[in-house]
Amino acid sequence: MKFDLHTHHDRCGHAEGTIRDYIEAAIQADFQVIGISDHSPYFASEVDQEKPGIAMAKSDFSNYISEVLRLKEEYKDRIEVLLGVESDFFPQHADLYKQMYEPYPFDYIIGSVHFTGGVSIFNKNRWKGLTQVQQIQAKEEYYQRIAESARSGMFQILGHIDAMKGYYPEFSNLPTKMVEETLKIIGDTGIAIEINTSGKTKSCGGWYPADDILEKALYYKVPVTFGSDAHIPSRIGDEWELVQQKLREIGYKEWVFYRQKQPVSVPL
Repeated sequence: MKFDLHTHHDRCGHAEGTIRDYIEAAIQADFQVIGISDHSPYFASEVDQEKPGIAMAKSDFSNYISEVLRLKEEYKDRIEVLLGVESDFFPQHADLYKQMYEPYPFDYIIGSVHFTGGVSIFNKNRWKGLTQVQQIQAKEEYYQRIAESARSGMFQILGHIDAMKGYYPEFSNLPTKMVEETLKIIGDTGIAIEINTSGKTKSCGGWYPADDILEKALYYKVPVTFGSDAHIPSRIGDEWELVQQKLREIGYKEWVFYRQKQPVSVPL
């Protein structure tokens, strides 16, 4: 069974194509399950659409839900469409985000850390002029936030847990015990991490997370899932078979997707 749980569309402002386009692309790629998981609005903002090129407007959120549910029903005989969302994690606003998600029948919510210290993890300038000690502190702050998101109870999946390397590949080599400590916390919660193949679109190349993190994740019994993080329909399921093979080599026996927030195990 082939599934892809991390997809975007034009509503967020930086992806191409409609939700229907991604569903059709998944069918063409012989996938049995496709998850729709566009970026959540900035619910704590005073304005309707805080960052038009990054996330949808608050006023459009219910439209997003309705469209996915309508297409889920329309395509039910051809492919299983899952209702998801990729949610930022801001500890100070966690209760508000929980309140906004509660009324809707999500199959899963991906928790992704995109900001630390108020700066995007993909900001190429955030590393300029920092000593190695300061760089390690930035890395540890990132993993502390991921650990908090795991403990929050808000998510079924944690997104791209080493994506801070995106435009700074040296990030992976910064020494800290926080990565392993965070994986232990994730393992204790029982939620999944995704193997996200969009790293190939950034300077770092490869996947999120790197193989050494996946090996440690297996040790801590962290479930894994797959997400292309497609921002164009043609990337649906990108490198799915390669990820499957790598997980087998590492020693995984299964991966999961989520239906009604419950894990569904798929043998590797």
